[in-house]
Amino acid sequence: MKKFLTLTTAIATVLCSSDAFAAGFHLREQSAAAQGNSYAGATAGAEDISYTYYNVAGLTRHQGTQISLGATYIAPKAEAKNVRGEDGRRDADVQNVVHAAISPNFAVSHQINEKWFAGISGNSPFGMITKYDKDWVGSDHGITSDVKTATITPMVAYKATDKLSLGAGLQAQLVWAHLTNSHSRSRTGIVTVGGHAMDLGYQLGLMYEFNPATRFGIGYRSQIRHKIKGKMRSSGSELSAIPGYAAAGAQADALMNQKISAKLTTPAVFSVGAYHDLNDKWSVMAEYQRVFWSCFQNLTFVSRNGGYAISRVNEKWRDTNFFAVGTSYMLDEQWKLRLGLAYDQSAVRYKHRTPRIPDTDRIWYSAGLNYQYNDHLSFNMSYTYIQAHKASLNTAYTGNEGRNVTAEYNNSIKVFAFGAVYNF
Repeated sequence: MKKFLTLTTAIATVLCSSDAFAAGFHLREQSAAAQGNSYAGATAGAEDISYTYYNVAGLTRHQGTQISLGATYIAPKAEAKNVRGEDGRRDADVQNVVHAAISPNFAVSHQINEKWFAGISGNSPFGMITKYDKDWVGSDHGITSDVKTATITPMVAYKATDKLSLGAGLQAQLVWAHLTNSHSRSRTGIVTVGGHAMDLGYQLGLMYEFNPATRFGIGYRSQIRHKIKGKMRSSGSELSAIPGYAAAGAQADALMNQKISAKLTTPAVFSVGAYHDLNDKWSVMAEYQRVFWSCFQNLTFVSRNGGYAISRVNEKWRDTNFFAVGTSYMLDEQWKLRLGLAYDQSAVRYKHRTPRIPDTDRIWYSAGLNYQYNDHLSFNMSYTYIQAHKASLNTAYTGNEGRNVTAEYNNSIKVFAFGAVYNF
């Protein structure tokens, strides 16, 4: 039914997107060290075990036992200006659309023998929080979007030759979502959806070391097909505002308060990286990443009570490209400076942009410091400023239920990361 289309779009967009602050809202921020170079060379660097998120084969470069702990504070700034409803009247600007969040990460590795290495990592690769005032002009397209994920990945790596290493991991991913919007017709009540799922995927990696100064890596993280199960609740009966449904009674209550499910596929990610030491002081690196967002073409929203399809929404997201270059400089025996620059392509095109995800292309500027305290303990600190291109919104093109809204978004993100690594 059309009244559910906006709600369907909301859950689909937030859950299948989630690179909170990379294109499509997939959280790339999983290593404070790699962030200092804007993730250039992340698939080949393997400078500590936090890099195994990008390439599990890098485990073979770390002898003994190693522990990595880190966290990233992501502070976005998203403003909606020149907001207008379908009557063309100017509405109030919306400040702080996207809220700040912390993304934690950890990794543990152990060398079994000269050939085999094992490890386990924990990450939050998808997540976001967006919130508008409940009475804003686009409330039927979305008010609150709160998504959290947690992924545990046990992994192994094998040193096939002195130059070639191979690795694999099993991803176990949990996802939670809480979404709200007003009724698409009456706007007199709030629709709330909450749900969760746990599903599996895999990770593969290859690393080839041409010589001690130069290495090349390939990383792949698979799709994870989630089946979200949860509940839909309504604070008011939208059906009572529709002619012919005024006396729906129990039928309206059943439709607006029921168990729901939706099949969602988070994208596969393929990356290629290179790392080269120019001399004892300088290193350079580069990265290319392809995120297969075209998995998100539509979503069917199903009632678990009757098994019937409530709605189908077309999204038509596209695959995205990420390019990064970086350099590192040894200031002295303990301090290393990292710099990086990246271009991140948006998964959302103008005609499919929604208020929940005002996504657009962006440029990353990064800097970081590594401090080697002693032979066992080191620290990493990084800062990134992400400047997003201006984004225009016109919901008339999306084909989704709800009143037409137009707006212009100015987005930017500041990212602070800290990590510590201990070698036994």
